[in-house]
Amino acid sequence: MPTVRQTGADTLTPEAPPVPHVPAPFPVGAATVLLDAFRAGDRFLATPTRTLLAHGVLDEVPHGDAPVAERVAETLRAARTRHRAAPLVVGAIPFDHAAPAALVVPETTRGGPALAADPLVALPAPALGRPAAWTARPEPEPEVYGKSVAAAVDRMWKGEFSKVVLARTLELTSSTELDLPGMVQRLARTDPTGYTFAVPTAPGRTLLGASPELLVSRHGDRVVSNPLAGSIPRSDDLAEDVRRAAALLESVKDLHEHAVVVDAVHQALAPYCATLDVPARPSLIRTATMWHLSTTISGTLARPDVSALEIACALHPTPAVCGTPTDVARRVIRESEPFDRGFYTGMVGWGDAEGNGEWVVTLRCAEAEDRRLRLYAGAGVVSASEPEAETAETGAKFRTFLNAVGARM
Repeated sequence: MPTVRQTGADTLTPEAPPVPHVPAPFPVGAATVLLDAFRAGDRFLATPTRTLLAHGVLDEVPHGDAPVAERVAETLRAARTRHRAAPLVVGAIPFDHAAPAALVVPETTRGGPALAADPLVALPAPALGRPAAWTARPEPEPEVYGKSVAAAVDRMWKGEFSKVVLARTLELTSSTELDLPGMVQRLARTDPTGYTFAVPTAPGRTLLGASPELLVSRHGDRVVSNPLAGSIPRSDDLAEDVRRAAALLESVKDLHEHAVVVDAVHQALAPYCATLDVPARPSLIRTATMWHLSTTISGTLARPDVSALEIACALHPTPAVCGTPTDVARRVIRESEPFDRGFYTGMVGWGDAEGNGEWVVTLRCAEAEDRRLRLYAGAGVVSASEPEAETAETGAKFRTFLNAVGARM
């Protein structure tokens, strides 16, 4: 078992969790030039440590019965042997590990510093293309979603399970062609300290979003995970926004929900680590639309041969995106959600042949295809949950993407 050190936590941490930065003297504009260069079909990732823009496909990670981490490792070994380079895998893995992933070794990859380290990211995003008229179709309807929350709460009071994360979707259809580069610009410049991504998942289909949650990163022997659970929508009024943040830090319901997730992440990381640092209390992080309870767990690897993706697969799904017990929560999700989550609440990121990498929980996202966007949002349901509050929380989470496409609804 690893040595575990518990520490205190600041009561307010408005920025992303501390993680190592790329140690290079990049010039001003080195990150935003990659953001500006993104085009549909490229793979773009911006994290608190680096910005990546990848073009083309050198190799695809095949689907198969072997664990995805093993298939990725073999693909990277083969790519290094054939091409004598330092290859990266970039892409996304679905919520269901058994479903096909969208992971490739790109033909070319350009790297830069974190967007937050580039002063030019503070400039306004370029205007979107011709204004679109949007039509929206929720699935399920908010009232039906609220009934699913109420039914789950009833089952919890009967002792069937203790938490489930229930999601809903919003399908937007545009009157014009989708401006994917413009959407990525707005997502990245709104929350440059977070995790912005855009990766193809099928011909003509792109997964894009701006997640606040790091599942796991590995750089050398250092491992970091940043579970989030417990949320409240932000307010445009400064005094009310601060009041909500303070209330979240004292919410018995949200603190309990968060503690369950942190304990699950701790237990999953423990077999891989020689030491672990687990803060005793959560702090807060903010996005443009939400406050979240946050705990940054860090440790040192016990073995150098364990990749970031292997650890990510051991962590996923955490109670923050599924529930607990996991098997029961998965079943409740299948029974309650009238759609396939696909890549939503899966993971997106990169990994190299040395096992380094960053894998992020796929949240605040949408899948784009033709003139359609399918947005996803979910809320953690516990025995103290109220259907109206959970429905409102999912509505607030939709706002990240609605703002990025200029939709008002």
